Amino acid sequence: MTASTEASKTPLWQAIAATLRDDIAEGRYGPGDRLATEAQLAERFGVNRHTVRHALSALVSDGLVRTRRGSGAFVAARPTDYPIGRRVRFRENLLRAGQRPEKRVLQIETRAATEGEASALAIEPGALICAMHGLSLADGQPVAVAETVFPVDRLPGIAEALAETEGVSDALARCGIVDYSRASTRVTAVSASAVQALHLQSREGAPLLRSTGLDVDADGVPVAYGRTWFAGDRVTLTLGDG
Repeated sequence: MTASTEASKTPLWQAIAATLRDDIAEGRYGPGDRLATEAQLAERFGVNRHTVRHALSALVSDGLVRTRRGSGAFVAARPTDYPIGRRVRFRENLLRAGQRPEKRVLQIETRAATEGEASALAIEPGALICAMHGLSLADGQPVAVAETVFPVDRLPGIAEALAETEGVSDALARCGIVDYSRASTRVTAVSASAVQALHLQSREGAPLLRSTGLDVDADGVPVAYGRTWFAGDRVTLTLGDG
């Protein structure tokens, strides 16, 4: 075995953490369930307890597991199935999954559109947009951070509506958009930045799923363009037509 091959091998603690994530995602352990002891996990994977402890620490950092001194490790949450289709509604998606939805507005600002934003929204580069930065939570646990931008000229009063209502749907309705749908969605795997990790109570470099989407009104006119970074270990994105 060459040195380069040896260096490319996945560390054992990462492989163990990935296996335990799969166990949680597939329902072998539910929220509140106690995991096997360090000794039992060490025997299962054929490693020492220090390696097991390292794997559990990674799951704790990602918010999947909580530890209690003298009691062991317990599952904090199971990844949420989050459907992505023509009608993407955060509140409805979480309620269907049996979880309590919550959204927090981090910042609302009015600025000039970048070339990419202008192209997506079919407006002139440099035209004013309203940008909302937000944090989404499920049962009190942060699951996603997002930036969504709206064309100001097309949606007068959108900044005030976003600040005064509970969600994007209510804000758009106040601006005269009673119905809208997702025209396109693109999902990419990325790593968490330091700021994203801070908001998601995770670690820098943790796996994220970035969803880039465009919403249009009943006439097909763009009304919102956004990027959402989902905590990869807490959300499973499912694609559908709904």
